[in-house]
Amino acid sequence: MTIKTVTKEQLIDAAGTVLEPSPWYALTQERINNFADCTEDQQFIHIDEALAKQTPLGGTIAHGFLTLSMLVKMAESCMLLPENLLMGMNYGFDRVRFLSPVHAGKRVRMLTEVISVEQKSENRFLVKLAVKVEIEDEETPALIAEWLNLFVTA
Repeated sequence: MTIKTVTKEQLIDAAGTVLEPSPWYALTQERINNFADCTEDQQFIHIDEALAKQTPLGGTIAHGFLTLSMLVKMAESCMLLPENLLMGMNYGFDRVRFLSPVHAGKRVRMLTEVISVEQKSENRFLVKLAVKVEIEDEETPALIAEWLNLFVTA
């Protein structure tokens, strides 16, 4: 899995391109606990294994926002980028839906399709991606989203 570098013209024509899946990443209890500490979201369903086991969830789950924030890491290995890239910026989301909880220890990966590319100026491109985060061995994805990225080239 590699980042694919394309010309500006190829980027503009990339709508409909399905990118390679990202590698799998484990959402371990340690990672969940670190995220809980960082965000101060200490809800027991994320960090207390004994209490969470007593719920219908059957154990601790990753924060939805942890799974969402992993998109950046997952995209590192499979993104479509323009040549002479100076910087890429997270521009936001048009849509995010959390469909299934990710239990501690499960692995996730990102599937991506380029929805659209809008050339904002000679050197700025707004790329909208349809992303799905799969949970290994589960039918329902953890989340789906429309993710906007702004790329600035030299």
